Amino acid sequence: MTGKIIKGIAGFYYVHNGKNQIYECKAKGIFRNRKIKPLVGDNVEFSVLDETELEGNIDQIFPRKNALIRPAAANIDQALILFALADPKPNLNLLDRFLVMMERAEVPAVICFNKQDLCSEEEKDRYRKIYESTRYPVYMISAEKLEGIEKVKQLIRGKTTVLAGPSGVGKSSLTNLLCPKAGMETGKISEKIKRGKHTTRHCELFYVEKHTFLMDTPGFSSLYIDGIETEELKDYFPEFSSRENACRFTGCVHIGEPVCGVKAAVESGELSRERYENYKLLYQELKEKRRY
Repeated sequence: MTGKIIKGIAGFYYVHNGKNQIYECKAKGIFRNRKIKPLVGDNVEFSVLDETELEGNIDQIFPRKNALIRPAAANIDQALILFALADPKPNLNLLDRFLVMMERAEVPAVICFNKQDLCSEEEKDRYRKIYESTRYPVYMISAEKLEGIEKVKQLIRGKTTVLAGPSGVGKSSLTNLLCPKAGMETGKISEKIKRGKHTTRHCELFYVEKHTFLMDTPGFSSLYIDGIETEELKDYFPEFSSRENACRFTGCVHIGEPVCGVKAAVESGELSRERYENYKLLYQELKEKRRY
């Protein structure tokens, strides 16, 4: 049989068969010997050992089209980066770190601001303007007031979407609106492994409808960018590329160089100053890390 790993806890992997069943599976030793760790989102072939208890073994992990380190997940079609407009106010530096991670993994990202009912139109416009020069779509929603939820449902249809963002922004609330079965599936797994009620400690992939999965992830209050050279960071800010032909030097990193198309676009207001300041902070962080 084939299926998709929707959760992994303590060496057990919960595989959804694409219909209505979740099987508790162990991964064969061959994966450990090859240092291959199954990930949530992996498409697998598995053998059923006990149809009554819904237990099985994972026999094969099919090739991944992509993989993320944090959250640890595979075969993602898009990332829905969720932040709140208020309570808590958005940490744009953290948001840009998420976007850099997804850009590096070549996972298309969508920005979604929740709790729009707690925010003025002026504030909403300000956040829209910050990201209007990027190619990231921006959605404004309210999970509490059910505003914009239908648009998000259309956005995720037919895709595997990872829902990422800090704690307290409404990820679990949105997950339950998009996939009402999420609580029941979590309950079924919790009962089997004798865990408590739903708190997102691990990545969890929920079956929404045919070919549609939604992954809820733990909330992060900080996020360190690893494995990136300072010189390549600019490549993960997509709005910079169209201004680089105005830079005097090839390989300009848009920090201290004279005659820089990116810096000029920031000064003229074509590019977001907030985004550029976050770029500089991340650049300095990577530079310091390389030094030590």
